[in-house]
Amino acid sequence: DDDAVLGDKKAPVTIIEFSDYQCPYCGRHYSQTYPQLKSQYVDTGKVKIVFRDFPLTSIHPMAQPAAEAAECVREKGKDEAYWRMHDKMFENQQTLSVDNLKKWAKELGYDIGTCLDSGKFRSEVQKDTQDGQKAGGQGTPYFVIVGKDGKGTALSGAQPFDAFKQAIDAKL
Repeated sequence: DDDAVLGDKKAPVTIIEFSDYQCPYCGRHYSQTYPQLKSQYVDTGKVKIVFRDFPLTSIHPMAQPAAEAAECVREKGKDEAYWRMHDKMFENQQTLSVDNLKKWAKELGYDIGTCLDSGKFRSEVQKDTQDGQKAGGQGTPYFVIVGKDGKGTALSGAQPFDAFKQAIDAKL
């Protein structure tokens, strides 16, 4: 799949994150664990993060539009813009709305109105969800940590940094 990547594309370990922009546990991962993962592993070239969408639409009605908005931004500004929108949405999780998604994208320099309204990325987001389910995900956040050997270790839920550290270090 063609998903947003954070970090060195040649990093020896890949974290595939299946997430929902409206999920409080995903928000907790973003605020508590992600900063440490980024500074200690991504910024040092050891890990890359691949973000895949897993909107739990039955309980999070804004998760699907938020995922589509991120894809619309990425189409215009590539992965760097995608991650800036990703951060903006998690930092403003309590005020997710279609109007705010468009406003935040515009603040980042992108007009996504037509793209978002068209549903252009609806099937891409749904494919991510199906892939997450096939990988064993039943809720969010769900992670698969893959080493050079291609073997993955699953972590489910908003796990503490130490759980990631243990899984990543075993792959390095």
